[in-house]
Amino acid sequence: MKKIIVLFLGVCMLISLVSCGKQDDASGTDTNATTQEGTENASGQETVDGAKDDASGSGENTGTGKTLVVYFSATGNTKEVADYIAAETGADMLELQPVDAYSSDDLNWRDDDSRVVYEHENPEARVMELVESTVSDWESYDTVFIGYPIWWGIAAWPVDAFIAANDFTGKTVIPFCTSSTSGLGESGELLEEAAGTGNWLEGMRFSSNASKETVQSWLDGLGVS
Repeated sequence: MKKIIVLFLGVCMLISLVSCGKQDDASGTDTNATTQEGTENASGQETVDGAKDDASGSGENTGTGKTLVVYFSATGNTKEVADYIAAETGADMLELQPVDAYSSDDLNWRDDDSRVVYEHENPEARVMELVESTVSDWESYDTVFIGYPIWWGIAAWPVDAFIAANDFTGKTVIPFCTSSTSGLGESGELLEEAAGTGNWLEGMRFSSNASKETVQSWLDGLGVS
């Protein structure tokens, strides 16, 4: 009888040890699962960080968040819109001024003998020097607004000199124009083609004497105000 009791106790101890071993295995599995989940999260974060590093390395995000409003204004309408944009966004400004400035007679497109008509009919005459075509801290700007009046369905050509003088890599470029009757047309697309670099957004056409509220509403839609 004593041997039977001892044997019975031995079996009980063995069963107890097997049960404890199974519990340890289950606990180990949970620990491994938690560790694996943590690894996946860490890996995901590393992927995001790596993408940011790649973008920075390729020059696609080289600025420091500053905004620049560049504009050419023949009669003051484009300047007014540019002023509204700069005030709303806290941007710096650069007015494009030809060294050989336009007079009111030069800008009379109804006069077949005017300068602007001659330049329209002779594209080689549109190449001109600007008083300023660059800014000293160009690389610090992430966003560049470019404004101009519409001449014969395209951007007024003094803007072309600014486009040619600058590299828009890594910058978001937003064209805007003013016109009494004409639309934006392909003006923005042609400037983008000439620039060859940059992330160009669809532009906006404003009528002459556009209100501050109209400009602000557009900026709100862009999410830059």
